[in-house]
Amino acid sequence: MRYITPHILEDLEKKMVFVGGPRQVGKTTMAKNILNDHFSSGRYFNWDFDEDRRALLKKRWQNKDRLLVFDELHKYPRWKQWIKGIYDVMGQDHSILVTGSARLDIYRRGGDSLLGRYHYWRLHPFTLDEFPADIDKQTAFRRLMSVGGFPEPFIDGDERQARRWRRERFDRVFREDIRDTEQIRNIQTLRLFTDMLRERVGSTIVLSNIAQDLQVAHKTLKNWLTVLERMYVLFPVRSYVKSGPRAILKPPKVYFFDNGDVIGNKGARFENLVATTLLKRCHFLEDRDGYRYELCYIRDKDGREVDFAILKEGRLQTLIEVKYTDENVSRPLRYYTKKLMPPESVQIVAMLDRPYDTGKTQVCSPMDYFCGSKKFYEG
Repeated sequence: MRYITPHILEDLEKKMVFVGGPRQVGKTTMAKNILNDHFSSGRYFNWDFDEDRRALLKKRWQNKDRLLVFDELHKYPRWKQWIKGIYDVMGQDHSILVTGSARLDIYRRGGDSLLGRYHYWRLHPFTLDEFPADIDKQTAFRRLMSVGGFPEPFIDGDERQARRWRRERFDRVFREDIRDTEQIRNIQTLRLFTDMLRERVGSTIVLSNIAQDLQVAHKTLKNWLTVLERMYVLFPVRSYVKSGPRAILKPPKVYFFDNGDVIGNKGARFENLVATTLLKRCHFLEDRDGYRYELCYIRDKDGREVDFAILKEGRLQTLIEVKYTDENVSRPLRYYTKKLMPPESVQIVAMLDRPYDTGKTQVCSPMDYFCGSKKFYEG
């Protein structure tokens, strides 16, 4: 059972539920498990299957079907008006679950005629705080670092097969998802831009410099970065600025949803892994509680930098520094912990023998920090 399943079941009692997220993250599998394990009767429709598509448009299901699952419905041009009519007329008789690729998330951002009729959840890959119960912590960490957290390569655990899977996934994202939803003609240059970002994980991204290398306009790269974020390929982490004479706004950093996409050393891949786990938590809290969470980094004019800062409704909650081997608390983390006084200050070290506390900062391993809060997704 995935981490958002209990919350989806609760929301289905009141409204429709939409589930978005990266391609091949497990949305369809989760929806089918919900249908089979928690409902006495129901019907699953996949828009990509001809027979299902015809039956769906003709509303061919039974009155006794307690749950209706519509997968990839966003590919129907008039899907929002169609599902609105279904819910308004039949919502009292059926629970409705709509799943789809990242495009479902894009379309919901437009003029929303469905406002007040649904709850939206984002499904993420496996991370440091969520993986199958039959896989131990050490194995989970190794697989997250080597093949990433998407279910198929993670469960298989084979690096060669993971590389093949990743190439096929990239092809489908660029050839189908992006080409179908965005007016981008130069797909090859977009892929080259993506590969350049894969080599810069954890570093600030100066788009003007990359624009010169690729011989494209800065505005074009800015748009492409937004497209890749919409498609759940990557996500930017922007700087947090606390007002003061030494503060300065910095370019964003970029991280990838698939930890296997990172091209670089173990340190960069580990930082990406922590970033994906933190973003997953932020999205979960937003989707469940309705608060606004932000994942940022901190850097000032003097070069003092902390990898991550978590904000809730604009208020600093946590400072997190990420190290692969260094067990000594970084000077910038000490500085900002004293200056900003966050409720929590943490240095996460991948290769740590024993956790310890120093002042208001805790130094711990990734599995201790994230797996230590087993009930995080259950609250």
